[in-house]
Amino acid sequence: MIRKDYLIAIEEQFEVHPICAILGPRQVGKTTLAHAYVEKNFNTDDAQFFDLENPIDLLRLENPMLALTQIKAKLIIIDEIQRSPDLFPILRVIVDRKDNTKKFLILGSASRDLIKQSSETLAGRIGYIELPPFALYEVKDSKRLWNRGGFPLSYLASSDSKSYLWRHSYIRTFLERDIPALGFSIPPEQIRRFWLMLSHYHGQIFNASEIGRSLGISNHTAQRYLDILAGTFMIRILVPWYENLHKRQVKSPKIYFRDSGILNALVGIIDEKHAYNWPKIGVFWEGYALEEVIRTLHAQPEECYFWATQADAELDLLIIKNGKRIGFEFKYSDKPSPTKSMHIALKDLSLHGLIIVYPGNEIFPITDNLIVCGLDAIANGKFNQTGITF
Repeated sequence: MIRKDYLIAIEEQFEVHPICAILGPRQVGKTTLAHAYVEKNFNTDDAQFFDLENPIDLLRLENPMLALTQIKAKLIIIDEIQRSPDLFPILRVIVDRKDNTKKFLILGSASRDLIKQSSETLAGRIGYIELPPFALYEVKDSKRLWNRGGFPLSYLASSDSKSYLWRHSYIRTFLERDIPALGFSIPPEQIRRFWLMLSHYHGQIFNASEIGRSLGISNHTAQRYLDILAGTFMIRILVPWYENLHKRQVKSPKIYFRDSGILNALVGIIDEKHAYNWPKIGVFWEGYALEEVIRTLHAQPEECYFWATQADAELDLLIIKNGKRIGFEFKYSDKPSPTKSMHIALKDLSLHGLIIVYPGNEIFPITDNLIVCGLDAIANGKFNQTGITF
């Protein structure tokens, strides 16, 4: 499946920057997207591909300045860039030359926070695109996506059992190979226990002290493990929004698993039948729906917050975009209804509107600025029909 939105995003980045970075978890389709971009825009001889996990390509780049400057190709693709961060200063020198006409498409399995050297060395020269797993607006099958998650080989597997086996293998490889490859010396079983512990905090306030005590690790270590999982696109850290109110507000972040299929595999949910019997099904769906809304509305991390007070008024998701504030509450219910907390959020946060998202496809108003909207409706491009838009 060609992800056309991201092909367009690459083209837009290259209109502004000589270097474009596609970042996302392993096996999400970054290499496939890069090849699709080449096929659409270049002749075969005009693009050169380097895979930094391939010993032959590493040998070709033993003298990177010489190798990259002598290549005649118009586009150079470097995959798994996080394995060789020493390439970033060399790329800066190359693209800063007055006679340079080359474009660089670099692919990485770690975030900008983990590949700090890229943002520091290439500031003003590089544009970033985050490639997540399949989103609901791309695949349309909500039940399948919620169960299997959006990693292509999981979502497209021929059966639920094969999808589940693939995700189990992915988790093991991620813990045993991918995290050490980023330079972190953590026993795989220890971070697996931490990751599993996080499943109990999915959609809740992260408490490093509590988790640390449970696992026999320090607060600092618990925070470090969380940062690693966030930096490898496994966990979303949703930070709180502070409003200038005479109310005590929550200051710790919430955490969410970014892929529902990985969460399901980690806790042992094999298929749809298991999911519906799961005691935390509501919390799991609400986290899945939150992630899908963020992806569908193309909200950036710095635009996304939650809000809560010590008096139990709260808002699951606050997106601040284009000068507007829109709130979202997620309810795993066929008949969602407004709450006192929603009305408090509307008033205290001066929201342009509040959307109650539920598992359905209908849209109907409760008041002018309080609208019930099905997740499927948002994914099918009907968000504008709520009358509350960015």
